Amino acid sequence: MGRFEIGSDAFLLDSAPFRVISGALHYFRVHPAHWRDRIRLARAMGLNTIETYVPWNEHEPRPGVYVTDDPTLDLARFLEIVAEEGMFAIVRPGPYICAEWDGGGLPGWLLADPDVRMRSTDARFLEPAKRYLNHVLGIVAPLQVDDGGPVILVQVENEYGAYGSDKEYLRELTGATRASGITVPLITVDQPSGSMIADGSLPELHKTASFGSHTAHRLAHLRREQPTGPLMCGEFWCGWFDHWGAHHHTTSAAASAAELDALLAAGASVNIYMVHGGTNFGFTNGANDKGVYQPITTSYDYDAPIDEAGEPTEKFWAFREVIAKYAPVPEFEQVAGSPAPSVEVPLEPVVGLLDAAASVGSWEPHSTLPTMEDLGVYRGLVGYRAALPNHSPAVLTFGEVRDRAIVVVDGVRVGVLARERHEQALVVPGGHELLVIVEDEGRVDYGPRIGERKGLIGPAMVDGVQLDRWETLQLDADALAHTAGAAASGRIVSRGAGHSDLSLPGFHRAVFELGASADLFLDTSGWGKGAAWVNGFPLGRYWSAGPQRTLYVPAGATRTGENELVVLELDAMSSRTARFVPSPQLGHTEE
Repeated sequence: MGRFEIGSDAFLLDSAPFRVISGALHYFRVHPAHWRDRIRLARAMGLNTIETYVPWNEHEPRPGVYVTDDPTLDLARFLEIVAEEGMFAIVRPGPYICAEWDGGGLPGWLLADPDVRMRSTDARFLEPAKRYLNHVLGIVAPLQVDDGGPVILVQVENEYGAYGSDKEYLRELTGATRASGITVPLITVDQPSGSMIADGSLPELHKTASFGSHTAHRLAHLRREQPTGPLMCGEFWCGWFDHWGAHHHTTSAAASAAELDALLAAGASVNIYMVHGGTNFGFTNGANDKGVYQPITTSYDYDAPIDEAGEPTEKFWAFREVIAKYAPVPEFEQVAGSPAPSVEVPLEPVVGLLDAAASVGSWEPHSTLPTMEDLGVYRGLVGYRAALPNHSPAVLTFGEVRDRAIVVVDGVRVGVLARERHEQALVVPGGHELLVIVEDEGRVDYGPRIGERKGLIGPAMVDGVQLDRWETLQLDADALAHTAGAAASGRIVSRGAGHSDLSLPGFHRAVFELGASADLFLDTSGWGKGAAWVNGFPLGRYWSAGPQRTLYVPAGATRTGENELVVLELDAMSSRTARFVPSPQLGHTEE
């Protein structure tokens, strides 16, 4: 049992001053087999607290349907391990989390009504949000420090001052949080710029700031907004995330360590974002859109002190040295990591994406062009098809493509429309059937485009003639990846022998041997665009656009003996070989 409080100038643990030295580590970005290892490394760096977001869209993928049996989402177990390793915890349940996560954690099913106002008192948003908070905070409440657990702080909303200033909305969330059994202090996190801190909080919520530089100036701004109470950098940005098609971000270990030193020298508490970034497994990455749509890469390495594969970096040792000046740091001797196993095996095409989908589902008719949300599809891919009104070359246009459309006429691929290039029109040849395979490349997680719909946005026109009659086919890639093994054994028959039409999206498969479970790095160079799975575990997306050239395979997803790799290629492969290489390749930097 303990008591955690806000003092006049410090946090208080059982009435004694306590400095929070925390690091962000998202359980949903780390294979559960590696939770304890990453937490132990964070403690070895000198941290006394672990912070995590909670993604609403993962915990409630369908309205009222909460995930209870997925070990990758076992928040209670994660917090228990934090406690077992002698650390405290900060929980940030949202409902909005940003986090460069798909939709900032907001479920796509909220968009069943296209007029819903996100992050507001609109009952169509607020009532589901309060039900979610009641559910997830019901998991957290028994693990508060008051009851002998690790949780010392809980956040209300997230960087709300960068989005709005609706105090009634914040009061509703605060009330829902307290009603869910949370008794520890409540905090907000906002950027110390303009009115963001004031807009994003309430008098009864302890304000913290988010920044990565100019520490003295940022803390002074925070103190003006909050004259008493402990100073805290709720997100100390020690790295950054990457976008597909751009460069890999790195920051100076020495410069970051100097800013951390300045924070701790000022007596402030800190939450390092991120201490370990992890991975956007599967189709969970978010995106930004400030005039140009930029989906976020699978790797969320973040140039953090503990890298994506769980290895201490130069920043780890620099931060540990700084922390040791202000707090006890445990003994720790680094064991040199060994290269990951190198494996090379042929990758065989086994079944087309559409063939696999048609074996478990059917085309459904529509009298208007539906969005993915209209279909109850909130992530991944969807197939659309329609009859062409004439049989001569024509211009095909859409109101908008969200986010990438592979266009096929009479079974022949004719081009791609890409949102990041603002493409809406394509000349198509004469034919009878139009097929469009649409990929949601990640929901926007920050700014005014949060809550936008996915898929094909109408009107759809062919030389000025509107196409209204459509059929759609759900393309659940995670589920269909499991059919690759069935296809390889002949239980699913492709239109051709195996997967012969390599111009259309299709699954490929390889089997490889390991002497023992191990971290791996799957080399995706020579491949176009798609996703991969090992033993059914979703590794995430790859793309020749870069910067990253490898996908991290956590040891917890592998096994001794035979392992299966499944790859969904949406474009084309110049090399049909699966190579696992000794180390990660996250791409070029600006230097």
